[in-house]
Amino acid sequence: MTQSYDLVVTNARVVTPDGVTSGGLAVSGERISAILADGEQPPAKETIDAGGRYLLPGGIDPHVHFRTPGLTHKEDWAHGSRAAAAGGVTTVIDMPNTQPPLIEPELAAEKASTVSGDSLVDFRFHMGVTVDSVENLRRLQPRQATSVKVFMTGHHTAPNIIRDPVVLDRIFQVAAERGIRLVLHAEDDSVFSLLDETQAPPTGYDAYESAHPRTGGIVASSRVIELVRKHGTAAHILHVSSSEESDLLKAAAKAGLPITYEVTAHHLSFSAPDTQRLGARIRLRPAIRCEKDKGRLWDAVMEGSVASLGSDHAPHTVEEKLLAVADAPPGLPGVQELIIALYTGMRRRYPNMSTDEAMRHVARLTAEGPADLFGLGGRKGRIAVGLDADFTLFDPDVTWIMAAKHTYAKVGWSAYEGWTFTGRPDVTVRRGETIWDGRDPEQPRFGTASGIWLDAEPAIPGGFTAQRETSA
Repeated sequence: MTQSYDLVVTNARVVTPDGVTSGGLAVSGERISAILADGEQPPAKETIDAGGRYLLPGGIDPHVHFRTPGLTHKEDWAHGSRAAAAGGVTTVIDMPNTQPPLIEPELAAEKASTVSGDSLVDFRFHMGVTVDSVENLRRLQPRQATSVKVFMTGHHTAPNIIRDPVVLDRIFQVAAERGIRLVLHAEDDSVFSLLDETQAPPTGYDAYESAHPRTGGIVASSRVIELVRKHGTAAHILHVSSSEESDLLKAAAKAGLPITYEVTAHHLSFSAPDTQRLGARIRLRPAIRCEKDKGRLWDAVMEGSVASLGSDHAPHTVEEKLLAVADAPPGLPGVQELIIALYTGMRRRYPNMSTDEAMRHVARLTAEGPADLFGLGGRKGRIAVGLDADFTLFDPDVTWIMAAKHTYAKVGWSAYEGWTFTGRPDVTVRRGETIWDGRDPEQPRFGTASGIWLDAEPAIPGGFTAQRETSA
């Protein structure tokens, strides 16, 4: 007898690690049961005709600020996860700089309990660290987190900065001993403090980038490289913004150091003149750099030097963004725009690239890379039999203009309003359940908020126990 499935998708361009083929997939329960050949349509409780759309692995955004607890006037999991689902993202990893910050390992379960029932997407957390909480990392277990966020500089919502080089060295040492991956906002606070002593704060956005220059990122990246060389710590540098940082980190990885880096969609989409035009909407830390930097980051993305793409989804209210230049907080909504901004950018910069090739880059950067970095590769990040049925059906040809009415972040605005995008996720499925259906733009539908707190493998091969034994 022909096997019957819970869900079958037909008439798709299926994006797998081996390439792109015409066909579909079959789902039993929450997992992918079969990759289907073109024209194959076994019986199922539900069948989706993809209509020639690309079937991409569900996006994994490893860099979101969903603001829970303490800052939910800016964002919450109900809104943030809707934005994620509408953007083709099925898993997020949330940052710890909330109020209070997630610096006690035992608080991870409490946070997961708070989130449960509100999230459309599955989730993990990055742990935080302060000057006084370094020893907490020794209690950290993989269930709670396998990665720790380090702020080497700060801003309005990131007050816990590691300035002392002795403390930073100890963090790298403990992380290496415990098999923890550090994720870093790598801008050197002492560089900015020195500059602040000799220059007035910017009063207009034409001077914003020069007041927060690339020097901070270059100095911090160099320091991270030396600490990785000293301790062997796995380190992932976030939102790299300049060509110099990109080249340094590429060289470090080529030298065999366990160091990787992320680029954001906004650093690929905007350049410094846009900050003058859009002002607070793209007031960011790190700042948006010049066109040459954007071009070099695109080169790094396409050549494979960049390990993952992140949104740094960090919403602020319109009222907060309208404060004076010195007081307006940095950050923008981005999880919904992550995949579409990447794809639109590729189509514009590389017009001769085939759609199949573009889709493979999207899968590598937004699913495969983050799954491997953060211990989710055993169940997420790829279209493969036995993995979670997480995917999005992406229309590569539709052209549309982003408007505030399309946004699902709680703050209700996007830095990309007025942009003409190419491509759009029309259906998003998480563990076999449709959590976003936008095929009818006038009546989009969401699924149930049944996202779960995921387990993950340790960052270091062999796990925490093996790492302790080899360090003894």
